[in-house]
This record gives sequence, C-alpha cells and structure tokens, in this order.
Amino acid sequence: MTDSWGTPPEPPEEVEAEPQRRNDEPGHDSPPDSRQAGDVPPPEPRPARVRGGHDPLGRLFPNLPHGTRVVLDWVITIAGAIIIVLAIKQWVVNPYRIPSSSMEPTLHCARPAPGCEARFSDRVLANRFIYHFENPKRGQIIVFNTPEQAVIACGQGGTFVKRLIGLPGETVKEDSKGYIWIKPAHGGDYFKLKEPYIQPDRRADDVRQGGNINKQWVVPPGHYFFMGDNRGQSCDSRRWGSVPRKNLIGEVFFVYWPPNRIGFR
Repeated sequence: MTDSWGTPPEPPEEVEAEPQRRNDEPGHDSPPDSRQAGDVPPPEPRPARVRGGHDPLGRLFPNLPHGTRVVLDWVITIAGAIIIVLAIKQWVVNPYRIPSSSMEPTLHCARPAPGCEARFSDRVLANRFIYHFENPKRGQIIVFNTPEQAVIACGQGGTFVKRLIGLPGETVKEDSKGYIWIKPAHGGDYFKLKEPYIQPDRRADDVRQGGNINKQWVVPPGHYFFMGDNRGQSCDSRRWGSVPRKNLIGEVFFVYWPPNRIGFR
C-alpha cells in the first residue's frame, strides 16, 4: 500500500515498554494525600485491656477463675463492712434503747411498762470517745455500766442511762421539797441546782415517797453521782452510790427513733 504520493510509509518506531513499578518500590510517585490542612488524624488503635485492670483480685490472682473471684470479692466486702460497724460501735457511737421510765419525759420508754408514756421506746446514740478528751459535765445524760450495788438495790444491773448530778469530791443533798443542793469539792456553801428538765409533779411524787428527803451523799474522788429525771421512779445513785469514771460509756447526744422524736439531746 502506498500513500497519496506513491511512497510507502515508514514502519513505526518500536519503543520498549517500561515495566510497571510496585507502590513500595523506589521512585514510585504516591498519590497525593487527600486530607486537608487542619484535619484530625485518625485515632491510633487502643492497646488491649489487661485482664484484671479494674479488679484488685484479678491483679493479685490473675489465674483465679472469674466465679471464684466474684464470690471472694463479696466475702471480703461483707466482712469489711461488719468490721467497720463493730469498730464504730466500740470506739465511736453506740445505739441504746430506753427500757424504763426513770428518764421520763426527757427520754421515753414504751407502754405498757410501768410509768412509760409512749408507744415506742426512744432509741439513742451515745458518743463513746468524748470522755477520752474531756471530763464529764454536770447535766449531761450519760450511758454507764452500773456498779454491783445496783443489782442489789434495784433488782437489775447492766447498762443504765441517767443524768449526771454530782462531780468528784462534791456533796449532794436533797431538801424537803425535792430540790437538789450541791456543796463544791473545794469547799464553800451549798448552791441550789437549777433543773428545768424536772417537771413539778415528778418532783412532788419524789417528795411524797420521802425516801431521800434531807439526805446527803458525798461523791468520792474519781466517781460521779447520777439521778433520773423522773425522780420518784428512778433507782439511781441515791440508792446504790456513785459510779467510777471507768464505768462511763458515753454521752447521749441523739435520738434516732421513733421518727417523731428524732433530734439532738
């Protein structure tokens, strides 16, 4: 075949094809990065969670079966809670129930016990550590372990709740109208004790019984003299003597039951 001029065309020049390079070979031009300036780079993959990372038992015993760890964790939790409660009861605060009418109407006991005025007994908290830092004060309501003479005089002992009246070394006297007089330990004249917590009818009841009228009691050193607010119905230090300091448990500071009685005392 010839072109229009009658001269045969020259054969095309043969060009050797260049072998295709792989992307990872040198000299390969990578496609341009499609990310714009300011774009946040994708997050790096997070390392795998270490077994037991949030489980102390898992860290201590990584080969312990999961079920066993769960049971052991519950046992430790319950035991720890019991220890904390017992420690609080022993050294911080302790609950008590008012069983008798000796502190009426300041603290109620439940009917039908004699002299009780409420449907439910007051339940109170006593501060067990306060007397490690300060001395008991007159007028405080205190929980204490009774001396042995209380069992003989009252027919019962154990733990009592009464009001502190006489301090170490003082002399306590009850006059013919049921009022209390205190002679200081360092000497001096008697002074009349102000007792707004005693109702007149209860003081009169104490006078009618007459067992303690015009009597006086000397409080030994290191001892404390207690009386109930319901004087005529209280078996107290007037009958079984003073209480040594070591027998004091703590000061009553809060009523937590029943709901209508909740509050500080």
